Amino acid sequence: MRRLPVSDPKKKQLRTIDDPFVALGPSGVAIRDRLKHLTPEDDKVLRLVGEHLGRLASLDLKTRCADGLKHNSDTWAARKQGLTAPSSSRWAGSITKATHDQWALSRRCQLAHIHNLEAGVRTLMHRLSLPIGEKGTKRTPGGYRSKGEWFHKSRRLAVLTRRLDTARAEREAGVVHVVRGGRRLLGNRHNLAAAQLTEAEWRQRWEAERWFLAADGESGKRFGNETIRITPEGEVSIKLPSPLAHLANARHGRYVLAAKVQFQHRGAEWRERIEHNRAVAYRIHLDVQRDRWYLTGSWTRPTVKTIPLATARAEGMVGVDTNADHFAAYQLDVHGNPIGDPKRFHYDLSGSAEHRDAQVRHAISQLLHWANRCGVKAIGIENLDFGQEKTREKHGRRKRFRQLISAIPTGKLRARLVSMAAEQDLAIVAVDPAYTSMWGDQHWRKPLTSSKKKMSRHDAAGIAIGRRALGHPIRRRTAPPHDDQSDRRGHRTIQADRGVRGREEPRHPVTERAHDAHRRTEGTRTRETSASKTVRDARSPGTWHQMSLPDTV
Repeated sequence: MRRLPVSDPKKKQLRTIDDPFVALGPSGVAIRDRLKHLTPEDDKVLRLVGEHLGRLASLDLKTRCADGLKHNSDTWAARKQGLTAPSSSRWAGSITKATHDQWALSRRCQLAHIHNLEAGVRTLMHRLSLPIGEKGTKRTPGGYRSKGEWFHKSRRLAVLTRRLDTARAEREAGVVHVVRGGRRLLGNRHNLAAAQLTEAEWRQRWEAERWFLAADGESGKRFGNETIRITPEGEVSIKLPSPLAHLANARHGRYVLAAKVQFQHRGAEWRERIEHNRAVAYRIHLDVQRDRWYLTGSWTRPTVKTIPLATARAEGMVGVDTNADHFAAYQLDVHGNPIGDPKRFHYDLSGSAEHRDAQVRHAISQLLHWANRCGVKAIGIENLDFGQEKTREKHGRRKRFRQLISAIPTGKLRARLVSMAAEQDLAIVAVDPAYTSMWGDQHWRKPLTSSKKKMSRHDAAGIAIGRRALGHPIRRRTAPPHDDQSDRRGHRTIQADRGVRGREEPRHPVTERAHDAHRRTEGTRTRETSASKTVRDARSPGTWHQMSLPDTV
């Protein structure tokens, strides 16, 4: 009597894998142009207006933070009425709305900070409760290595617990901490040498960041904005606040700049909006390092559902694996078969924020152009979120790994990729990132490696992501038997259907009983019965069609 294989209770349990979905298109648009050929008078007026409105915005933010959770429509109306006299009703509306957005953003960041502290406290309490030196698993960490490390982590637990209690109390009281101008720039003031700034240079940046020159659009008003108005010809005029009305050079207290605006990117869409008097918001800001003024226009789009998932899969898929310094992409046909060679699009995320953003945009542009040349309609990418993976307590001494996953621009990449892909008529299919690198390396790296083509783990992960976006399992199909050995080898294993549970798992080894079921003894099967199970298609001699197996063997 043969023993049947017994399932291993220590076998790793796979988590539930979410279904792929098509990401929604962008909900907003932003364009920017430089204000060239400004006169010294124009520069002076912009600085005075920005400084005056920035002072009002700081006072309004202070009042809003003092109100906390007691804020209501009456306090909002009182604040707006108080700002109307030193500015105007429209400037007051823009300032109060920006204040509310800033306060709401601070509340969201505060909640994320609390969640991060809670995760760290849970991890520390778990590891401190274990014996020293106890090994952990892939799911849960083990105990600490020494008594000294255990002592230092117990001290850190006390610090995090105190921070968590303080953050929870502040959230319940509606207290937020906001720095107009940026907390990083504020910190540079205490270490100018490391920031490579003089005190005068820092002061210029600090004041410029605290200026306020932004106006919300108004549908139905002339050219979509009464405060900062731009005509189709590019003429820019600003409604001056009441204390600065004497600087006006046009009627109704307006100041017309000498610069002309010409939006090269999305210029036709912008012109169509202002000609139909639809709302467009504008913001004027100064780049202190370059000593240049810029104007940014933005508007919202209705969130419309993109193409169906079946349509996105109709022409195949490009699977993209996101890494800290490059995109690893692979083209797949509609059946999930890799086509051609893998592609890599590199980017450098060191340096300033502007440099990092430019690198990401350049890599995404190269990826989208290549996808268009491949003829696909969609790009499959992992729905990454390292919010709970960056914590110091989760990975312990693995500082380089924490830095690696922190360097991957997941949030900025999603926003950039969705927006730029929509302009290229490409859909983005987001897939669950579970096990894509591990199973891609297990099932696709070795078969596609040859003397002329080298496959990396990231390239194989791109194939796994593309197959999951297409709705196929990651593992490869079993190759058909040789023509003259089909009877001796038996039939190939049938690919698991989409509804079969565990279809994403690695293929289990064939047991001895299964071999006996498919093994043909001499004289018990004729050529005619074998041909009824696996037949060759006369139209394409190189292909095989697997027929269904009988219920009983």
